[in-house]
Amino acid sequence: MRDLGAGFHYLLKGQRWVARHGKQYGFGLIPGLITLVLYVGALVSLATWGEDLVSWATPFADDWSGPWQGLFRGFLAVLLFALALLLAVLTFTAVTLLIGQPFYESLSEKVDRDVSPDGTAPESGLPLWRELWISARDSLRIVIRAVLWAVLLFALGFIPLVGQTVVPVLGFFVTGFFLTEELTAVALQRRNIDLRARLTLLRSRKTLIWGFGTPLGLSFLIPFVAVFLMPGAVAGATLMARELLGEETRDGEEEDEEDAEEPVPGS
Repeated sequence: MRDLGAGFHYLLKGQRWVARHGKQYGFGLIPGLITLVLYVGALVSLATWGEDLVSWATPFADDWSGPWQGLFRGFLAVLLFALALLLAVLTFTAVTLLIGQPFYESLSEKVDRDVSPDGTAPESGLPLWRELWISARDSLRIVIRAVLWAVLLFALGFIPLVGQTVVPVLGFFVTGFFLTEELTAVALQRRNIDLRARLTLLRSRKTLIWGFGTPLGLSFLIPFVAVFLMPGAVAGATLMARELLGEETRDGEEEDEEDAEEPVPGS
């Protein structure tokens, strides 16, 4: 249980870090805004034409009498939108990180330098195009895993009682894990840790990962919140990645306070 609280603490620390570095926070909003516009457009389209899509996919219900046809297709339309919303939450981070890769890479490096005792940050040594390719490839693999989980949870949602209680809770924990994987990938990929090793590392501290990613995933369900939390989420994931790897970390907040208290020469 302690790891759950520690994971949430890293989420808060990341938000505090970007709050103290306003310029980095401002640039970090741009990729999220672009992704948000794309996703809102897709969800609005689905909400508008979702029933038509369901009707096309269920021709066997054309001859159903009474209210059953409307209830059945309406139920499927709601489930389809819920699945699309879950996929949007699962993939929002991957798409935003891909769009904002250069910035988030820079932000993660600055966090590492800020909290590293020697003021340095690990570097991959790879050219930008290579880093973008690896990021896109790994993100696609994670999205495929997330989609498989989403389909499974969608199917389990039809089970009476369990589908309305246990499955949604399980869905949020699955979402939290994949969100955290995508966010920590920025720092871990820079350390040349491949996807399989990253997944093994995260699975070794699942409660820590859930403590970070699950509340983040829940907050991402609130319109526009994901955009404003993304820069801090990247910063917090970088700090948590250092703990997962056992790297020494100094408290950047304490350092800032010491700098603020130090007298200015000539004053």
